[in-house]
This record gives sequence, structure tokens and C-alpha cells, in this order.
Amino acid sequence: MSNTSNFREAIREAKSHALVGPNVIANALPYVGGGLVLTALGTYGGLGVIRTNPEIFFPTFIGAVILELVLFFVAQNVAQKGNKGLALPLLATYSLLSGYTLSGLVFVALRSQGVGIQGIGIAALGCGVTFIAARQIGSNLSEQDGMALTKTINLGVIALVVVCLAQFGFTMFGVYTPNWLEIAISGLGVFLFVGVSVVDFYILPRTYSDDQYLPAALSMYLTYINLFVFILRLLIAINGRD
Repeated sequence: MSNTSNFREAIREAKSHALVGPNVIANALPYVGGGLVLTALGTYGGLGVIRTNPEIFFPTFIGAVILELVLFFVAQNVAQKGNKGLALPLLATYSLLSGYTLSGLVFVALRSQGVGIQGIGIAALGCGVTFIAARQIGSNLSEQDGMALTKTINLGVIALVVVCLAQFGFTMFGVYTPNWLEIAISGLGVFLFVGVSVVDFYILPRTYSDDQYLPAALSMYLTYINLFVFILRLLIAINGRD
């Protein structure tokens, strides 16, 4: 959910509408793919902890969330300064932590009747289809439409972050979201992050030069991880929670 800071920075820095990094997305894609592989490994490790030592998962999950938030800002700052030697291990660690914190949701999906492994596959496929469509649409947006969409999606994501934080806070006190509201929140999240994926292909080449592929990769990684999360949440909500 850290895309909000990326959006605000992108809008500020895209003062000129000329492309400053026409190849930055192509340069970033291998690192996005590598981050997703590490996330899958982190998720696998988290599932192992849940199955073998479930009593330690929650405290380690909280610790991982806190460390992940701190690491995001550190890694983003280092990547933007161009220190690739330090940024790469930080981003790799961040990806592993993201996978660990994602493992709880994946575990719920695997246990949910009607979701299971096929639901995880659907979520991953949805991200792939979104990438292909977003690349075509975002790369061909006009300047006026691109900036308008960027600002609109930015506002939507900020509102979604506020809602999700409130939802998490209520859950910590044992107050759970009604299923119809969970469907609405998850559906909105899917819609917004599909929009974010389109915006990435418009704004990133106007924000980063070709050699600034690591911060661009982090932005895209966050987009597709969040899209995967909200698709999976939506599938779980639609099929009911066990």
C-alpha cells in the first residue's frame, strides 16, 4: 500500500511531459520479476511456519510488518540515490518480508472452499492480464488524460489506505468487517490497482531516467503485489470466510 508516496512524488517530478526514461520500464522488469520470485519464497516460508509453529506466526508477522514498512522507506531512498549495490539487497529483503506477511492471506485462501490453489492461480493470472492491457493503454495515454488519471487514482489509493488501516485497527480489537463490506473494499482495491498499473506505464517514463530502474521496479512491484492481494481478498470474500 506504499504506492501513495510514489504517486505524489511522481506527480511532483513529472513537471515536463517529455519522456526522460523511455526504456526505464524495460530495464526494471527483470528486477520486478526477481522481486516476485523472492516474494513467493517468503510466502512459502511463512506457510511453513503457520503449519509447523502456528503459535509464533502472529508475533513474527507483526514484527515483519513493522520491519517491512521501515525497510520500504530506506530501500526507496537508497534506490533513488542510485546506490545499486546497497539497494539490491535491501529490495531483496523487502520482497522476502512481503512474502512472509502475505502468507497469512494465502493460507486463508488455501483453506477457503471455492478458492484454494485455483484462486491463487486466478489472482496471479489477473495480474498478468492486467500488465498486458495496462502496457497498451498506459503507454498511449495523452498528456492531459495521463495526468488526470494519475491524480484521480492517487486520491483513490489514499482513501483506500485510510479504509484498510481502519479495518486493520478494528480487526485488532476483534471487530470484523461484514462480508458485503469486505467485498466492496476488495472490489474497490482491484479497480484502483488496475488503474495504478495503467498509470505506471504513463508516469514512470516521465519520472525516472533509464538508469533509475530500481525505484521504478519498486513502484511496479508494489502495484502488482497489491493487485494480487485485493483479487485474492475479493475471491475469499465472494466465496465466504471459513
